[in-house]
Amino acid sequence: MLNHITLMGRLTRDPELRYTASNTPVASFSLAVDRDFAPRDGGERQTDFIDIVAWRQTAEFVSKYFTKGQLAVVSGRLQIRDWTDRDGNKRRSAEVVADNVYFGDSKKSRESGDSGAYRAPQESYGRPAAQSAPPQSAPSAFAELDDGDDGDLPF
Repeated sequence: MLNHITLMGRLTRDPELRYTASNTPVASFSLAVDRDFAPRDGGERQTDFIDIVAWRQTAEFVSKYFTKGQLAVVSGRLQIRDWTDRDGNKRRSAEVVADNVYFGDSKKSRESGDSGAYRAPQESYGRPAAQSAPPQSAPSAFAELDDGDDGDLPF
């Protein structure tokens, strides 16, 4: 059986770090994850808000280095929990138990407050999106290669 999920989205709040009775760290937060498609009527894409739980060193890492609005990549497993609310009603919740949490944007863009993310034009139900060039302010991974040589790559 396989239960693996990878999500990329923005934190909707700062992670909340708590400790169990046995002093095990646990952090909880949620991600706002945009769906990859737009509705047929041309409206805005929908966003899912997904609860995430991280344990031990991952919990401490997340609580130390991540804040609200930051882009994060989470990989882990989907877990369904049954619980009873205050009124005695049975409830069910889905959450992702994070094995790994990665930065989704660069350190430079985190420090400057820029999201640093360039989104390519999306297709919506077979209609090609308008083609456009990336914004001039978008960071380039190859900017350091421009050192005045003739442009030939060494391979």
